Amino acid sequence: MSARLRLALAGVGAALAGLVVAMVAGGAATPRIIPGLPDEGTLTRWALPLSKLTMDVTGVLTVGLLLMATVFLPNDKGLLGKPAQGYVRAAAWTALVWALAAASSLVFSLSETLGTPVTEVLGGNELTSYASQVPQGIALTLVVLFGTAIALFSRGAITAGASGGLLVLALATLMPPALTGHSSSAPNHSLATTGVALHLVVLSLWVGGLLLLVAHAVRGQPHLDLAARRFSRMALWCFAGTGLSGVFSALARLSAAGELFTTSYGLIIVAKGAAFAGLGALGWWHRRRTLPELTAGRPGAFTRLAGVEGLIMLVAVGLAVALSRTAPPPLDLPVDRAFELLGYLIPPPVSLANLATLWWFDLFFAVVAAALAGLYGAGVVRLARRGDRWPIGRTISWGVGVLLLVLATQSGVARYAPVLFSVHMAEHMVLSMLVPIFLVLGAPVTLALRALKPAARRGDRGPREWITVILHSRVTKVVTHPAVATALFVTSTYALYFTPLFASAMEEHLGHIAMTLHFLLSGSLFFWVVIGVDPAPTRLPHIARLLLLFVTMPFHAFFGIALMNMGTVIAADWYDQLGRTWGASGLSDQSTGGGIAWAFGEIPTLIVLIAIAFQWYRADDRSARRADRRADARAAKVGGSGDVELDAYNDYLARLSKMDGAGGPEKAGRAGKADKMDKSRRD
Repeated sequence: MSARLRLALAGVGAALAGLVVAMVAGGAATPRIIPGLPDEGTLTRWALPLSKLTMDVTGVLTVGLLLMATVFLPNDKGLLGKPAQGYVRAAAWTALVWALAAASSLVFSLSETLGTPVTEVLGGNELTSYASQVPQGIALTLVVLFGTAIALFSRGAITAGASGGLLVLALATLMPPALTGHSSSAPNHSLATTGVALHLVVLSLWVGGLLLLVAHAVRGQPHLDLAARRFSRMALWCFAGTGLSGVFSALARLSAAGELFTTSYGLIIVAKGAAFAGLGALGWWHRRRTLPELTAGRPGAFTRLAGVEGLIMLVAVGLAVALSRTAPPPLDLPVDRAFELLGYLIPPPVSLANLATLWWFDLFFAVVAAALAGLYGAGVVRLARRGDRWPIGRTISWGVGVLLLVLATQSGVARYAPVLFSVHMAEHMVLSMLVPIFLVLGAPVTLALRALKPAARRGDRGPREWITVILHSRVTKVVTHPAVATALFVTSTYALYFTPLFASAMEEHLGHIAMTLHFLLSGSLFFWVVIGVDPAPTRLPHIARLLLLFVTMPFHAFFGIALMNMGTVIAADWYDQLGRTWGASGLSDQSTGGGIAWAFGEIPTLIVLIAIAFQWYRADDRSARRADRRADARAAKVGGSGDVELDAYNDYLARLSKMDGAGGPEKAGRAGKADKMDKSRRD
């Protein structure tokens, strides 16, 4: 039996062992069957978790194959090498199995939901309704569709950009089933949803990357040392992200630490934690011992230890599937509709003191803010250690932008924004018109291009090269065109609030995240065009930037006036369900929100005007200094002042002076005519 086959069988056995043990320990394998109540049968009870395990493993393998091809292996100016192309073609097959496993899970999930054997489900008409109307069914249908798309497009992908796009799609395909499970019904569903999403992304990158690295080593493929070093750098961040997201996910579902040891759900979490600790110890051993041996040309120790690490990871995947089949411990929650929707009770009447003290932790934007601050700070520190200077004003501007982001998404503003439209509109204005201004003036792309080192291999793409490719891509050229950026900035606001999109976004935590992200990104895109310091495909002259600003800002005032004059409440069903008993009525509060939108534009406009004036002055000053340097260089080379126009004017004055000395311009003119007549006679 070949080493590759033994490794594959060991991995399958480890995943199955983790699943079976956890299901038996958690009670999912032998549920209590009450006579007279529907029962899906033993086949569904075991086939459903097996289908989900197959779906998770093939999803992780697809991510790992595309990650290996895109990131770990070198490419030649964007073209994938032969080993990388082989991994992308293999991803087509794993994605196809992924889609088939999702289809199987769809059928068995319906069987469990209806409590009928799978044979009866296949003969009925309920499957279509389940796949198109029930959240769990819709999630599995999306996996089927996206998995099939990955399988089709992977067949012809030969560039790193194409495989990178497929990698992003694969990561997105992992999300729907998990986000419609326990996380969506947890009391603090915002924390649970974000925690499981972050957990899935970092865990799939970590597990998939390691499994493919082991397979790469067993097959004896080239560039193993390079791929291992790149994986090691990524694995450290994945380890930290997995631990952080796992802790927050557990906090969202458990009410006390003692439930870790007194409930089946908690015991499975403890088992996953033990596997996580073991993986951390093995990762430390890799960095200390096996990576140096691999660099020295002795891959044996690395391959053996990485194989053991991969088996532990697959056990953890099996435990995760069993955890999804185990009910969390019951919680004593208040019977309150607002608590079900928000994850907390309606706060007291709004005041400046409450806005400053009643903070609400949003894990997603906390991670975003920490990443923005940490990466920028790391870039500044690297430049300082290298002896390069980075303007302190840009650092301060970036810090102010991150601070405003934290205040808008973590303070009492975030707690009151879903409850009061006026506070929501203030948050919207800050995220779309204040935070982007300071972030754009921080010049993060310029900092990254200066701080990041070029790829060690000629023609390969590291982070610096990827940034350059993205800046020069066709997509970036389109979205950064002034007309497109302005249209996204202006029309999206009207489209959100004057259509059912706003109500839908408020109902779902993921919709709220998408809405908030859109505010931030559309504002950043617009102000990058208007006052951006970073390199961009389209650079407007300063007068055009002023005109674009003055043309755009009135649209926000018109939007505010339209809100103030509306006679109906936007997303009225959402606000009615909350049952707020204090403060102004919904229509009056909406009018206040319109007033905020109408008046808020003056502050960003003033800041942008100051920024444009300063940039204009700096640009003229740089142009003058460049002209002086060119003049000095020309003067040193050919004499004169060095200014071509000035020298020509001085020559003109000198000729006039000579004419005056010869009798003035009239005499010079008569002499010129006489010369012409003499010449004509000679001819």
